[in-house]
Amino acid sequence: MEGLRLLGPGIFLDLKFHDIPNTVKGAVTSAVCLPGVHLLDLHALGGLEMMQAAAKARDEARNAQLPVPKLLAITILTSMDNAALKGAGIAGPASKRAVQLAKLAKKAGMDGVVASPREVRAIRRACGKDFLLVVPGIRPAASATPVGGRKRKADDQARIATPAEAIRAGADYLVVGRPITAAPNPEAAARAIIQEIASALS
Repeated sequence: MEGLRLLGPGIFLDLKFHDIPNTVKGAVTSAVCLPGVHLLDLHALGGLEMMQAAAKARDEARNAQLPVPKLLAITILTSMDNAALKGAGIAGPASKRAVQLAKLAKKAGMDGVVASPREVRAIRRACGKDFLLVVPGIRPAASATPVGGRKRKADDQARIATPAEAIRAGADYLVVGRPITAAPNPEAAARAIIQEIASALS
């Protein structure tokens, strides 16, 4: 962990806690003490009481004068579309459920949420400008370009956008995995994504 901390500005500890409130409170209590952790997440579907327990653990660490990461609630996974939600017994479109969970997360005291780029604008309107929006499901513009006559797949992601689209919608952080790790030249892929973000910001 210490080695990772020295590589950059902060670690996103993407452990996706989802358990009974007391167990999640204990997990967050342990995680907030790890060096260099800037963001920490759990599942909003764990409910209000579970998220409140996590927020209490964060606040207790803050009161003890410890450096405290931002606490994020995952809304609806970007791999799930409306049909997948229905199959899991969750009614209504993913967009509405994600906004509903974001509002619940804010009520519980979360610092922000993880949500697909398609819900960013609606969550920003519902939860305000200071609520952090961390956005996975990012696929660079180049990945939508036909290669050898075939359009590249979005892997197992169902609700995606380009870096520029997500930034313009109001995302604070982008989560980018396979477009870099699975690229023939990961460094070049990362630089291209950074350029796309810079273009959107300007």
